[in-house]
Amino acid sequence: MRRGTERADRDIRVGLIGYGLGGAAFHAPLIATTPGMRLTAIVTAHPERVQQARANHPESAILDAAERLWERADSLDLVVVTTPNRSHVPLARSALAAGLPVVVDKPLAATPEDARALVDEARRSGRMLTVFQNRRWDGDFLTLRRLMAEGALGDVHRFESRFERWRPEPKPGWREEADPAQAGGLLYDLGSHLIDQALVLFGPVTHVYAELDRRRPGVRVDDDAFVALTHGSGVRSHLWMSAVAGDHALRMRVLGSRAAYVKHGMDVQEPTLRMGGSPGAGYGVEPESAWGRLVKGDASESIETERGDYPAFYAGVARALRDGGPPPVDPMDAVAGLEIIRAAQVSAAENRVVRMEG
Repeated sequence: MRRGTERADRDIRVGLIGYGLGGAAFHAPLIATTPGMRLTAIVTAHPERVQQARANHPESAILDAAERLWERADSLDLVVVTTPNRSHVPLARSALAAGLPVVVDKPLAATPEDARALVDEARRSGRMLTVFQNRRWDGDFLTLRRLMAEGALGDVHRFESRFERWRPEPKPGWREEADPAQAGGLLYDLGSHLIDQALVLFGPVTHVYAELDRRRPGVRVDDDAFVALTHGSGVRSHLWMSAVAGDHALRMRVLGSRAAYVKHGMDVQEPTLRMGGSPGAGYGVEPESAWGRLVKGDASESIETERGDYPAFYAGVARALRDGGPPPVDPMDAVAGLEIIRAAQVSAAENRVVRMEG
């Protein structure tokens, strides 16, 4: 879709910028296994990653800088940006200027203003812009959406959701840097997912309260956080993210007027992809021992977890490029998430509830 909609008689040619964890474990295998897509070029200058990219994707050109990608823009139909957060906006702008649609990893930007300006630029150019909010296709999230659609929970009044880890020793890298332009810390990292899920489920937010802490010695960004959202629908979302949770089994607890849904353990797709797996037979299927439960007081029943489906994101991108329809994630959803992140930062700094405008 470089000049409108992509031709249906050939593959969508994709240029991937970045081959760290996100590029190598998530984007590259998902792109490579999406029918009608072809991973044409990978941008990385890191010697070890160059070797890894060549071994995993021998059919792809390996380039040492994004500028090499713009030089061959006529041979591409889509650019994917999965680089340190501070480079998301400038690289996305360069892609749009080259006439290319773009997928940007979350968070879209460090500020809602920068994100909104990028969305406006994409609209003016007539090019697709979307954000890789892959956790919309976690098995537990898909299961919760199904239960809500079926009315199994009744009227939901509280959504408790956690992404927690046990990493008592900070890892070196830009995610631990205090420079605001880097958008480091867990509120941007894991919070971007949790907030997005809450918005998808329960709609716009009227009030935000947050606690952002630095628990590990020497850290300069938040590594333990709690965010409380009051939705206009009346639902309250309580979101936890932590790098210092010795016990991180509970994933979500959703309370409704008819029942509760309780789920332990994280979605199985990330570990599969991290270990070098890719979508195929058995991908995204959770073992029965990890299924959640529908609980009504002393009574409960096991609920089969929906198959996780990260591939649905790039399938949606392909449809949008070929048919000219909406992308799988509206980039304005990312703007809304960043507005909540900013409100959470203000709430934590000033120890107060922040009322959202509009």
